[in-house]
Amino acid sequence: MRNLLFVLLVVAITGCGKSMTKILKSPDPEYKLRMAEKYFAAKKYTKAQVLYEDVIPFYKGRSEFEDIYYKYAYCAYNVNDYTQAEQMFKTYLELFPSSGRSEEIDYMRAYTFYLQSPKAELDQSTTINAINRMQIYINTHPGSEKNKDAAAIIAKCREKLERKEMLGAKLYYDKGEYKAAAVAYLSVLNNYPDSDYADTYKLMSIRSFYKYADKSVELKKLERFEKVVSECIEFTDRFPNSELTKQVKEFESLANNNIKKIKNEQIKTPA
Repeated sequence: MRNLLFVLLVVAITGCGKSMTKILKSPDPEYKLRMAEKYFAAKKYTKAQVLYEDVIPFYKGRSEFEDIYYKYAYCAYNVNDYTQAEQMFKTYLELFPSSGRSEEIDYMRAYTFYLQSPKAELDQSTTINAINRMQIYINTHPGSEKNKDAAAIIAKCREKLERKEMLGAKLYYDKGEYKAAAVAYLSVLNNYPDSDYADTYKLMSIRSFYKYADKSVELKKLERFEKVVSECIEFTDRFPNSELTKQVKEFESLANNNIKKIKNEQIKTPA
């Protein structure tokens, strides 16, 4: 993989001028390293990355190697290749576990997962990895000044996971799969009970339960409207000051009216 990356980078910079080609052809690794450092300082990270890649075999095991690998990893990070950067930060920690930079690199590795986190509609594996890695960082470095940032990133990632679940529940509702929607909204509420939208999730579950009951066969309507009433009572107990209470009361009233109607029909109809 690294060899392929090196080839691709070389191809990408062959059009950048004769000077880079001349550097790569040089048999002098010390000259190449000096030029890599120059490009790195100038923020020309693609060129620096190619040269660091080229000299790493020569310097491996020498005193300069740690600093070379440190900057090599940051080259990948600075060209937005976060997947590669994560692997390089991981390798750095394995190669130099006692380094004075290990805390910094440990954070940066977790941060690359966060930067790879996609929009909420997509698979959230990297978001979950970001949460796990940031939590490990906090636990491993309890006195770090980065812990506040790590906690903020965990919160943002959890918000994205919450939105992912909410969108799944909404999809069920939009498709008219009201039982599934009701269960899904309750699941979001249970997973994120302290969410700013907790009462909204509960209202949407009530709305879904009501629609599910309303579209049910006559034999099932009574118990399903009773479920709506039960959920409405639970909403009032849990969110006594919610601005959504009026809507919940409307569903409770509609469900009770249906219950009365069904029971009246049962009285009129002989068993």
